[in-house]
Amino acid sequence: MSVGGPAAGRRLGSPRLHLRRTGSTNDRARELAIAGAPHGTLVTTSEQTTGRGRQGRSWTAPAGSALLASLVLREAPELLPLVAAVAVAEAVELTGGRAAGVKWPNDVLVDGRKVAGILAEGRPQERWAVLGIGVNVAVETVDLPPELRATAGTLGRQPRDVEVVLAGLLPALERWLAAEPAATLEALRTRDALAGRDVAWAGGRGRAAGIDAEGRLVVELRGGGRTALDAGEVHLAPAGACA
Repeated sequence: MSVGGPAAGRRLGSPRLHLRRTGSTNDRARELAIAGAPHGTLVTTSEQTTGRGRQGRSWTAPAGSALLASLVLREAPELLPLVAAVAVAEAVELTGGRAAGVKWPNDVLVDGRKVAGILAEGRPQERWAVLGIGVNVAVETVDLPPELRATAGTLGRQPRDVEVVLAGLLPALERWLAAEPAATLEALRTRDALAGRDVAWAGGRGRAAGIDAEGRLVVELRGGGRTALDAGEVHLAPAGACA
């Protein structure tokens, strides 16, 4: 695989490496990025054995039932996780026919259940990033580990539709990677699954009050005032917990 030049003019998804089984598409894509793979290089697999999501959690899906993909990106935007969330939500709607929301920063939900996750990793000083995306295209939730069944969702499609979702995702990503940050944030706000909901995080509790101009989650605090979260894990709080 040859060393790539600037990202401009290159399409996402080419070259593509598809693996029947691998540990992690993100790990393979990182190896390719370090070796000089061009912008748009795509790694996909039918099955991951050590797939992972945010906060070090594992990403589990039965073989052949999910889109498991990682892209090498050169000159990635600062708001990459949010850009990816908007693009994935759009692709889910276009290919799955169901409304999709985003749980800040980048979990994609359908009917309140997580159908897609995103993991962005990279070395900004070397001007590359790896964008990992997992979408439960044809997953049967009964086949997932018990601890995931209450929160995980699926598009309810067939295994053959994994490629259909990928074909819808790549152009959506291209459009949103080229979009102005303000447009991304506005699109994110229209899909904000946390707006007006009681939330909890490691530092406290409050009520989600939108996304600010820097992509942070704004939270109204229980005792008055506001804070803006720029990282970390946010959960929906039990009803009445933040009243």
